[in-house]
Amino acid sequence: MRTVIAGGHGQIALRLERLLAERGDRPAGIIRKPEQATDLADAGAEPLLLDLESATVPELAGLLEGADAVVFAAGAGPGSGAARKNTVDRDAAVLLADAAELAGVRRYVIISSMGADAAAHAADPVFETYLRAKGAADDAIRARTTLDWTVLRPGRLTDGPGTGLVRLAPSVPHGAVDRADVAAVLAALLHEPGTAGQTLELVAGNATVEEAVAAAAGHDG
Repeated sequence: MRTVIAGGHGQIALRLERLLAERGDRPAGIIRKPEQATDLADAGAEPLLLDLESATVPELAGLLEGADAVVFAAGAGPGSGAARKNTVDRDAAVLLADAAELAGVRRYVIISSMGADAAAHAADPVFETYLRAKGAADDAIRARTTLDWTVLRPGRLTDGPGTGLVRLAPSVPHGAVDRADVAAVLAALLHEPGTAGQTLELVAGNATVEEAVAAAAGHDG
């Protein structure tokens, strides 16, 4: 299975690429800087150089040829201003959807955020823009009938080693989740077509990743 990950140098993306490579898949990560290629190669992923903020749909579609799935894991990052929340978190996600449609790739998984809403309100204006950008991206992806999409909305991200125990459902109480566990859930979602068409929130919990994803897909017996 070939999976192309937009934002391939992010912390979650690198963990996901390593997991996919370890199970025999063929991950590829889209990066903006040539110097990031070594980290992807070390994770077992093919580096693909493209700036999602300036790329055209045909350019990106060319990188997706032969892919079985795409994952949108790009983000402007905590130090960026409001403008890049829109150009990366919103516009690049839509660009990836357009390119996936053009390349004939149906499976699309996007990392969103709990609280994402195109009409969100927050005390911090940049964070409000972030939540609105994520919400608008989610809405745009969910409107695509040509994509088998899954929207994953993690809670507050932490940098622990991961527990392998999560709570995954359309709505869960607010909480935190390790980036390692987010990557493990993404890897499982990619191989579970029964989660297509769902928006799922994710926090730490008591179910194994396999159990949680199987339950979300309706395979919990």
